Amino acid sequence: MSDLTGRTVVITGGNSGIGLAMAHGVGAAGAAVVIWSRTESRNAEAVAELEAAGVTASSVACDTSDEAAVASAMRETLARHGSIDSMVANAGIGGSAPFADTSLEDWHRVLRTNLDGTFLCTREAARHFIERGEGGSMVVVSSMISRYGGATQAAYTTSKTGLIGLGRTLAIELARHRVRVNILVPGWTSTPMTAGLEADERFMRATTARTPVRRWGQASEFASVAAFLVDPTLTFHTGNEVVVDGGYTIF
Repeated sequence: MSDLTGRTVVITGGNSGIGLAMAHGVGAAGAAVVIWSRTESRNAEAVAELEAAGVTASSVACDTSDEAAVASAMRETLARHGSIDSMVANAGIGGSAPFADTSLEDWHRVLRTNLDGTFLCTREAARHFIERGEGGSMVVVSSMISRYGGATQAAYTTSKTGLIGLGRTLAIELARHRVRVNILVPGWTSTPMTAGLEADERFMRATTARTPVRRWGQASEFASVAAFLVDPTLTFHTGNEVVVDGGYTIF
């Protein structure tokens, strides 16, 4: 098991779903967890849940699509912890609309959070890692939809596909600074964001039949994956797309 004792991990969108599961995973491995997310009340609930599990946790209310807010969140985090060792860029929102009916405002709303927000958070982390000179790691959370596209999902698919390119580029450019960057690609997973899809029995039957393990994933299954991805001993592991989808993409 990865040993993250003494390390600080920032997880954006870490107050629910896969993000919260990853917070549990790195926390159980010994890391101090800092959640960056918009909703202060949900942040507080997540921190309480993590602390009840024995995790050292705190949060910063942060709209990751806001450049000034991200810079402020980093300053506050560094004031508390002195440094960070890993940035897990997980914050994201959905958006569903027929392409011909998608407004530019809706397009920008999704890309601003999913793509611009990840750019801002990873850039802030990169600046810190380069200045500190001790390396670090990043995890960029994409989606299986980046492999296929999806009807009514133009903005979301584009944002998640863009994250693949961003993650690859960061892995190459930041390697000289001993910063590892990997991309997590989750498959169909039960989270608050997918609740509406899970209510559609026909959709569930179709996607489950296409998944070799014959079920959707649970957010909790990403806990140990996160601890692995930020493990500082894995110095040769960078630029990788880690697909966790029950075999969906190869079936």
